[in-house]
Amino acid sequence: MVKVLVIDQDRERAASVEAVVTFLDHDPLVVSDFSLLCETLREQRNQLALCLIVAGGDGDGRAQTLLWEQAPDLPVFMLASAGAGRPKVATMSASMLGTLELPLKQAQFAAALKQALSYNTQSRDRSVPRFTVPRLVGQSRSMQRVQQLLQKVAPTDANVLILGESGTGKEVVARNLHAQSSRRNKPFVPINCGAIPPDLLESELFGHEKGAFTGAISSRQGRFEMAQGGTLFLDEIGDMSLHMQVKLLRVLQERCFERVGSNKTIHVDVRVIAATHRDLEARVADGEFREDLFYRLNVFPLEMPPLRKRPADIPVLVEELVRRIEDDGRGSVRISPAALSALSQYHWPGNVRELGNVIERLAILYPYGEVGLDDLPDKIRGAGTDDDADSLETSSEPGVEKDLVGTLAASKEAPAAPWAQDGIDLKDYLAELETQLIRRALDEADGVVAQAAKLLKLRRTTLVEKLRKYGIERQDEASFG
Repeated sequence: MVKVLVIDQDRERAASVEAVVTFLDHDPLVVSDFSLLCETLREQRNQLALCLIVAGGDGDGRAQTLLWEQAPDLPVFMLASAGAGRPKVATMSASMLGTLELPLKQAQFAAALKQALSYNTQSRDRSVPRFTVPRLVGQSRSMQRVQQLLQKVAPTDANVLILGESGTGKEVVARNLHAQSSRRNKPFVPINCGAIPPDLLESELFGHEKGAFTGAISSRQGRFEMAQGGTLFLDEIGDMSLHMQVKLLRVLQERCFERVGSNKTIHVDVRVIAATHRDLEARVADGEFREDLFYRLNVFPLEMPPLRKRPADIPVLVEELVRRIEDDGRGSVRISPAALSALSQYHWPGNVRELGNVIERLAILYPYGEVGLDDLPDKIRGAGTDDDADSLETSSEPGVEKDLVGTLAASKEAPAAPWAQDGIDLKDYLAELETQLIRRALDEADGVVAQAAKLLKLRRTTLVEKLRKYGIERQDEASFG
């Protein structure tokens, strides 16, 4: 008997697949909720022999990506109805073994299981170490957009430029791009261009021959040679000198270079992914970055949103960071609801990197304990006190409605007043204006109430009461897909 993971958003449809697995004396594990898939893979990965994804849901791509990140060697088959066309495959993975037709037949499943067990045996026998990649965590709309774009460009060889503030996870994106590409079994070589002195960067990128300069006591490969056939990640490309930009441009154009101190031309097949926290277009305008190099790198831009603009992702990020600490054997820690609320309201100037540092510090200070609001650093603890301070507040704040309505009425989006001979119901008209502005704020904030409240200069509890008053649905949590 083996354990088989069945992923299908439609629980009733999954029952027919479950019945076939059970009939052949195997153990089906059905998951219909994306939030449970992460937990299932963590707890059951070593017991799973095969995964069946029933195609047709909005979460197919995300499910495939999560499987690749957390269980890259788990054999997977896509299931689709006859005549529905080939289901979309979101990841380039050797463990994606094929497609089966629905309704699933016993002989079909038996053959697929045999293929999966053979794959598992071969996987265990491989001597090449598996490339591991950190999860790209986030359920907000802005992160879903990043994940969608990543899945589209990863299988190609296009140059990618990752933009975003420091600490937003640009290298995690680069590693995911490599892991989901056809180059995934070749090297991923990162280099921080801003951390290496300009006079040494040429040797680091292109290598050098013995005696090429003082201290060059032996020949050495550069990062381009190390990445042959794989991916070279140029972090902080915006800090590269103009002299080095010229040399990099030549490699991107001609796919060849020479080591320092050598006349021998070396040809390379490397995909280049670059990243920066700087505004490259502004640096181009200021003459600090070559325009032709910018266009070479900026074939497919990906922008990482700062953490302050996606606070809905903070709870899942905290869960992931705690899990990593546990997996590394560095203990564990629990975050109380009050502490999590404060973490979710802090503005995080250092983004995900700063959040990770805070969680690691808490795990050291309170191993296997629960972190309360008072245990957080002062600057973060202060961010979580607004809700407590206004818990007795009524839904009416002097001047708020006037400010809200004034803002919208001055815009072109204000609905025309339905004036009649007998006058207008001003109360209803103002309520309509206020509702429209609240909806717009929620849309800007990806449905996060706390962030929308900040945009509207309201307290969170006040906005929550207005949502109830006008019957506006809250969308704090993302669904499967």
